[in-house]
Amino acid sequence: MVDNPIHFGTSGWRGVIADDFTFSNVRLAAAAIAQYLLSRSSRPQVIVGYDTRFLAEKFAETAAETLGSQGLETWVCQRPDPTPAISYHIIHNKLDGGINITASHNPAQYSGLKFSSADGAPALPEVTQEIESWVERFLSEGRSTQGSMDAASLCHRVDPRPAYLDDLRRKVELKAIGEAHMRIAYDPLYGTGRGYLDQLLREAGASVHTIHDYRDVLFSGVGPEPSEKNLGELSQFVREQGCALGVSTDGDADRFGFVDADGTWIQPNYILAVLADYLIEVRKIPGGIGRSVATTHLVDAVANYHHVPLYQTPVGFKYVGELIKEDKIVLGGEESAGLSIRGHLPEKDGILACLLVAEAVAKRGLSLKQQLAALFDKVGPYYSVRINLSLTPEVKERLLDKLQHDWEEFGARKVTKIDRTDGLKMIRADGSWVLMRPSGTEPVVRVYCEAASPAELDGLIASAKTFVMNP
Repeated sequence: MVDNPIHFGTSGWRGVIADDFTFSNVRLAAAAIAQYLLSRSSRPQVIVGYDTRFLAEKFAETAAETLGSQGLETWVCQRPDPTPAISYHIIHNKLDGGINITASHNPAQYSGLKFSSADGAPALPEVTQEIESWVERFLSEGRSTQGSMDAASLCHRVDPRPAYLDDLRRKVELKAIGEAHMRIAYDPLYGTGRGYLDQLLREAGASVHTIHDYRDVLFSGVGPEPSEKNLGELSQFVREQGCALGVSTDGDADRFGFVDADGTWIQPNYILAVLADYLIEVRKIPGGIGRSVATTHLVDAVANYHHVPLYQTPVGFKYVGELIKEDKIVLGGEESAGLSIRGHLPEKDGILACLLVAEAVAKRGLSLKQQLAALFDKVGPYYSVRINLSLTPEVKERLLDKLQHDWEEFGARKVTKIDRTDGLKMIRADGSWVLMRPSGTEPVVRVYCEAASPAELDGLIASAKTFVMNP
């Protein structure tokens, strides 16, 4: 059995640059993707994009040359472009797939490779497993990743930006944003959202100030994740400059982050619920709501309030994307700051999310916190959190055994439902719940908790830590 260095997780293959993520491994992954596509089409067409990380454009060129040498018509982006723009280009031009060299929100030492299928969605597990099997064949048979075709003749330059921006103009009410005369601050976290989101907001008529508006392959020493910790500078700017809203996107602009007018960071769970309520109540868009098993049940309450279906998926936006493709939902999202809407991409789109929130603030005339308070008045309060708990080998072994049991009680309260969609989720009689998902790559367990008050949430977190750590 050969040691396969290419392993696709919930959103592509990622590794440390010069350690796992090397030029030879990128060639290997690209050659395997080429073989997968050639098994389905005699002349596949693909797009290759990249983010703002160290050597990203060089890794993209390597992938493109490998694809071209295998006989694939390959279109290479001219600048760092967002994942959703690449996804739209695949769909709009009826390509067979796309590769994006990005590690999304991960720290600077990481790079990665996302593979999107012909539908513009993240490749499903059955696809990535087949690609990994091709990698193993290359390694076990000692096959060269270099094909026989003239790669240069099959590689072309492309700009996915204009068509994608046109699509967003059709899906967002930019006029409403302009009429509200909003002052908005934007932090792209040195990533690919630069020149996309800020351009559309300015075009709409908003007054926009962009911070970190340049490429920094080290991301100022922090990962390009729009977390509360990383958006401190944005929060300060919003407060000092009297902005109505602070918006942010991650490294490849598929995730979102928001700071309200008073500088408060608003967690993604709340954004999903507020936007779903807005799209149904104000926009009158028909359909249900989709969420992952780890996402707030505030979304369920919104669905129930508006009498629309609620769909639950495993963790991973590719599963939410299936609901978008089936045209079942108004909005689908994950607590990890990913969403899309009906008629849009089956892929996370942080740029769209930021535009829609700006639209909701403009049309409702209410800040994000005011909209959330109004939503709590309608359906009740929800407080949620996600924490990572580090595990020793002994604790991990004991926990894995615990997670196999159907517990009747948790934290001295009765468990009324066990959900094994993805990990172990225990829902208690009062509606509070806890979900535990051991990582497949790190010695940690991801713990998600939700309750009706901050005090109850604290108690649930304490019970979860005891459950994980104690014999």
